[in-house]
Amino acid sequence: MPQDSPASSAPKSPKGKATRIQVRASGVHGRGVYAVASIPAGDKIIEYKGERISWDEAIERHPHDPSQPDHTFFFHLEEGDGVIDAAVGGNHARWINHACAPNCEARETGGRVFIHALTDISPGEELFYDYGLVIDERYTAKLKKRFECRCGHPGCRGTMLAPKR
Repeated sequence: MPQDSPASSAPKSPKGKATRIQVRASGVHGRGVYAVASIPAGDKIIEYKGERISWDEAIERHPHDPSQPDHTFFFHLEEGDGVIDAAVGGNHARWINHACAPNCEARETGGRVFIHALTDISPGEELFYDYGLVIDERYTAKLKKRFECRCGHPGCRGTMLAPKR
């Protein structure tokens, strides 16, 4: 009896293509993105999509959910003065959670952001990248708590904020 190839048994995207990831409940925070097939280190996994807006527009829109004022789907673009707002036209990438020892990283190329695997990722493993949030104000205990990290890694820095330089 023939066996299904890994691609044919993988879940399908709305466009009928095999997908290697799936969104579901996360033990770290809300929803998360999980591998449903092996993803080798170095692979481009998904583009972070959403509406491109200016920082002025992002500030006007913030917060999307007043009960969670620090939770957004904004991704700051290094090239230019823009933001991707994945709450509008976003995809599965918006559900990738933060970790201090991530298995993925975000790379910007030509004003587009792609999530790449840093390590080999096994089916069932949750995808993470380091958000490295930057806030201009002084990092107080209260501010760090607002942006608390829940990754549980032994080397966790306790916050999603990037270390001050």
